[in-house]
Order: sequence, then C-alpha cells, then structure tokens
Amino acid sequence: MSDKIKVENTIVEIDGDEMTRIMWQMVKERLLFPYLDVTTEYYDLGLKKRDDTDDRVTVDAANAIKKHKVGVKCATITPNAARVKEYDLKKQWRSPNGTIRGMLDGTVFRAPILVNNIPPFVRKWKKPIHIGRHAYGDVYKNQEIRVEGPGKGEIVFTPEGGGEAIRKTIMDFSGPGILQGIHNTNQSISSFAKSCFTYAYDQKVDLWFSTKDTISKIYDVTFRDIFEEEFETNWKEKYVEAGLTYFFTLIDDAVARIMKSEGGMLWALKNYDGDVMSDMLASSYGSLAMMTSVLVSPHGYFEYEAAHGTVQKHYYKHLEGEKTSTNSMALIFAWTGCLKKRGELDGTPDVVSFAEMLEEAARESIEEGIMTGDLMLVAAPHPNNRKVLTEEFIDEVVKRLNVKMGID
Repeated sequence: MSDKIKVENTIVEIDGDEMTRIMWQMVKERLLFPYLDVTTEYYDLGLKKRDDTDDRVTVDAANAIKKHKVGVKCATITPNAARVKEYDLKKQWRSPNGTIRGMLDGTVFRAPILVNNIPPFVRKWKKPIHIGRHAYGDVYKNQEIRVEGPGKGEIVFTPEGGGEAIRKTIMDFSGPGILQGIHNTNQSISSFAKSCFTYAYDQKVDLWFSTKDTISKIYDVTFRDIFEEEFETNWKEKYVEAGLTYFFTLIDDAVARIMKSEGGMLWALKNYDGDVMSDMLASSYGSLAMMTSVLVSPHGYFEYEAAHGTVQKHYYKHLEGEKTSTNSMALIFAWTGCLKKRGELDGTPDVVSFAEMLEEAARESIEEGIMTGDLMLVAAPHPNNRKVLTEEFIDEVVKRLNVKMGID
C-alpha cells in the first residue's frame, strides 16, 4: 500500500514461544505491516532468551509498557522440569505473565470472541461472560518446601523494626509432605477491586465477585471486605443509576449460578481461580483461541495478549515439516485490542477503525464457514464449512480485510 495508516506512538511488542511464535510473525507480515506505519519496541520472551538473560528481558518488557502505556504479548512457556531438560535451562523460571502482572499492578480481563455459527456449549448462555482475574499473588508468587521427614511446618511474620513475631503451626509432620506459602497485599486487592468496578461500569454489565470466605477466614475474607468497601464508598450510587448490580457469593455457588445464567456479567476472581475459570469459559464458548485477554493497570498501562498457550503439539508437527491447522484468532485480537487502545489514547480514529475492520474480517471468515480444525469440531454443521490450514485462514482474513478497505 502506498498510503499506510499511521500509528502515532510506540507499541511494545513481546514475542513468545513455539507455534504461537510462528503465527505471530504471520499475523504481523500479512495482516498488520502491509497496512500500518507502526513503530514497535521489540522484546523476545522466548524461553531460551529468558534463560540467557536470567529473565531480565521480562522485567525490561514490563518497564517498556510502563513507558509507552500499551503493549501486546504472544503466548510464552512457563517451564516445568521437562521444559528445563528440553531447553537445557538454568532453572525453572517463573511465569513471565506473573512477573509482568506484578510489575504493572494489573487485572486481567477476558471475554469470548463470539461468532454466529459457534453457539456456547451451555445452552442458556446468550451473552458474553467476562472474567476479571486478579493478576497478583497467590501461587504465582509462592514459596514451597518439600518436607523430607518429621518436623514442624510454620508460618512466621516478623514485624519490621522489632516486635514479637507471629507464628502459627501449619502442620506437625510425622513423615514426608509439602508446604506452600502465599501472600497478597491490601494495595493490590484494592487496585483489583477498583479495576473491576470500573470495567463493569464501562461495559455496562453486572459485577459478580466470589471467594471461599467460609473456609479462608482471613485471606479470602480480606478480598470480600475490600470489594465491599470499594463498592459502598465509590460505586453504589453509580451502579444504581446505571441499573447495574454488585453481587458477592461463594465461588462454588457462583459456578452453579453461572451455569444456569444467560451470561452478560463480569465475574471477578482471585488469581488462580481466574486462571482456571477463564479457560473453562473459553472452551465453553468454542475454543481457547476464541478469547480476548487484556491486562489493565490502575496506573494507565494496558497489555493485550493471547489467552491460550503456545500450542506445543502443533509446533512439533511444524518442526517435522507437517502442515497445521492452528487458530490465530486470539493472536489477531490481541493485536487489534492493542491497536484500538493505542488509537484511543493517541486520538487517531483511523487506527481504531482499521482494528475494528480486521476483527470483522476475522469473524466473517469463520461465519462464512472457513475455519481451523479446532472450530470445525464445535461449529454448527453447514455445507460451506471448510477446514483450512494455519496460513490459509490468515489469507482468507486478508481477502475480507482488503474488501473492507477498498483494496483491489
């Protein structure tokens, strides 16, 4: 194209691993760079690069988002013991998502990418269910001990500047076992609550929050109390005026209610709960690749990402020279979400419009029956349904995008 659309300010681009890394390049080369004049600040969070830099590159990427306000991230590997051996790593590095979320003090919001020919598996769901996942603490910043024999497992807090330490016995072990310590902070929980009430108000959906406060009478109760205080102090009148509700219940009750609801709410969850439930919702709406994900910080930072993993099995096939049929929708929508936010902050409506046209082109490709293998399994049967390869799906999106943009 001779006249590309100008993206005024820098986008932080964070590359990832395996098959999503392959598709990331395809999306840029075919769906973005031919149409946009865009400057990206690039960070490679591929597993080997993180190992080579002792994970410093992850910190650098988070600091870049603080500087430029908007970033977009590919899927990355959080290594287990098998990955350490496979990639010859120095150690089992922490989740890069957890590191970035902690540094940005953000909340992850996820919502399904809806298309007309893929109905939700839960028959009653008519509207999208948004997930708000607290992006700090819990098991993602834990400390663990493998207990080898008899002994006392304790949790200890030592006040700064002196004072008597608080000690509680977790378990008197008579043999081998395991210990885990997790934490959170009132400041982070308060930021989480503010982000959730703001997001639900902006999206004009009810807010549900759920914990297990009947069992966790300090940890979970603190979450419940901070949410309630934030609602009563800052949002109650606004929600009443907007016809919205804030609803708290136990997480097991929330799961039962969600399954019987019509959808159309933001479901706020603690870090681990949100990790699990967002994948459940994504699968229920069709595919893990049919979910948007954005990290929103109360400090004005935004990071858009693919909600799914790195598609390891397809990557191994790719390495063997086999063709794959891998869904790129979440990667496409990570970029479009990022572009819409960049355009909104920069005051460039043509960038926002381009991103919306790209989303429409991607949805229309699926609704016209052109889809990858994962969607063929869940789409409504139709004679026009056709399974395509990874590259072919992206090419079909290009065709429809060109029509929308008036390009021959």
